[in-house]
Amino acid sequence: MTAPSPDPDLRFPSGFLWGGATAANQIEGAYNEDGKGLSVQDVMPRGILTPPTQVPTPDNLKLEAIDFYHRYAEDIALLAEMGFKVFRFSIAWSRIFPLGDETEPNEEGLAFYDRVLDELEKHGIEPLVTISHYETPLHLARTYDGWTDRRLIGFFERYARTLFERYGERVRYWLTFNEINSVFHEPFLSGGIATPKDRLSEQDLYQAIHHELVASAASTRIAHEINPDIRIGCMILAVPTYPLAPDPRDVWAAKQAERANYAFGDLHVRGEYPGYLLRTLRDKGIELEITEADRALLREHTVDFVSLSYYMSVCETATQEAPAGRGNLMGGVANPTLEASDWGWQIDPAGLRTILNDYWDRWGKPLFIVENGLGARDVLVDGPDGPTVEDDYRIAYMNDHLVQVAQAIADGVEVLGYTSWGCIDLVSASTAQMSKRYGFIYVDRDDDGNGTLARYRKKSFGWYRDVIASNGACLIPSPQDAAQG
Repeated sequence: MTAPSPDPDLRFPSGFLWGGATAANQIEGAYNEDGKGLSVQDVMPRGILTPPTQVPTPDNLKLEAIDFYHRYAEDIALLAEMGFKVFRFSIAWSRIFPLGDETEPNEEGLAFYDRVLDELEKHGIEPLVTISHYETPLHLARTYDGWTDRRLIGFFERYARTLFERYGERVRYWLTFNEINSVFHEPFLSGGIATPKDRLSEQDLYQAIHHELVASAASTRIAHEINPDIRIGCMILAVPTYPLAPDPRDVWAAKQAERANYAFGDLHVRGEYPGYLLRTLRDKGIELEITEADRALLREHTVDFVSLSYYMSVCETATQEAPAGRGNLMGGVANPTLEASDWGWQIDPAGLRTILNDYWDRWGKPLFIVENGLGARDVLVDGPDGPTVEDDYRIAYMNDHLVQVAQAIADGVEVLGYTSWGCIDLVSASTAQMSKRYGFIYVDRDDDGNGTLARYRKKSFGWYRDVIASNGACLIPSPQDAAQG
C-alpha cells in the first residue's frame, strides 16, 4: 500500500516559530552553585507523588538534572543542528533572588542567562522565556505560604523588572506563569503554597490565584514600559473536555470543567472576572480581597498572546460511574475511545485542533503551542552512526498532532509557533523520573541517577530537523485527517 502524500492545503505560515521547550528545574542542575537558593523543586524528590521533604535529598534527580548549567553550549548546538527557530526555557527565580524577598539580585545568576542568550544569538535561535515555571523560591513557600500572601506580588514585580531591564532588548517573547491553572490541582508545585492540599481552604486558594493574576498583569505593565516591543503571553494547561455521554447533565459537567480553565485566559485577555466565576465564588461563600488598583491592573494590562500546553483531553460525567484518567493532573474521567501513553495520558491529536479553534474563537489573540509531546520509555540501541533510539512512536505522535495544528491554521487560527516539550530528555516534573522521556536527544541517565550524561541523537532528531527545514511540508496526514479536513 502506497503511503499517503503530504497535503498541499496544510501549510504553516512563513516565519512560523519551530522549536522546543524546557524548564530550569528539570535541566539545569547546579542547584546550589553560584549563589542559587533553594526552590520548591529541590525538596520534591518524587515530584507530586509524595509530600515534600524538609531539605534536598540525594535521590532527587533535579539537583543535578541533565547538567545544562555546564553543558548549555553543547546542548544549544544540538538544537541548532535541528534548525530550531525558537527555544523556550525558564529562568530560575531562586537563581536571581535566592530567597525571593531580597532587594538586590544575584549577579552570578543573571550572568548565567546572559551566557545562554549569547549562545542562542550565536546560532540565530529566538529565546522564549518563562519567568516562573514551577520553581517558587522555597523561602517564599515556608515564610509566606507562597501566593496566598499578597506580598508576593511585590516580590514578583521586582524579579520581573530585573529580568526585563537586563534582557528586555534581547528577549522578545515572555511568559509570566507556566500552566497557571494547575494551581487548582498542585498548589505547592504551582503556587509555592506550603499548606497541605487537604488543609488548604478554597478561600486561600482563590486568593492565591488572584494574587498571581495581578502579578502577571503588573509584569505585563512593566515589560511594556521598559520595551514596547516585548510580547507577553499567559500560559494555560489546555485540556479539552468532552461529555462522556450526550446526556445534558454530562454536557453541563464538561462545560463547568472547561470554565475552570477558561477563567485564567478570560482574566488575562479580557481583564475582568467573568460572570460564571463570580457565581462560583458566591456559591462557595468566598469573598476575595480585590483592590481598585488590582482591577485597574487586570483591565489595563492584558496579554499580547495566549500560550498553551497540550497533552491530553478528558471526559466529564454527572450521570455514571467511570474510571478516572490515570496520570492526568487535571482530573476528568477516561475516554473509552482513546488510547493512552505509558503514563496513562490519553492521546487525542484532534483535541489540539479543537482547543486551538476554541481559544481563537473565544479570545481572538495569537496562540503559541509551547508544550506538546510524548513521554515514553525509550531504549538506547546501537545504530549505524552510534547509539540511538528508534522512536517511531514519538514521530507518529508528533506528526499526527502537527497535522492538526496545520488544520487549525487552515481553519483561520493564528498560531505563532510550536515548541515541543522536553526537546532534550529531562527530569519529569510530575514524577521526578528520567525514564519518562520526551526528547529528540537521549541523555544517558537513569532513574537511580546513574549514567554518563552523554547526549545521543534519536531517530526523531532527524525527523524533526526535516519538519523544520520543510516548514511542515513533509508531515503526512492520515486518511482520517483528510476526512476531517
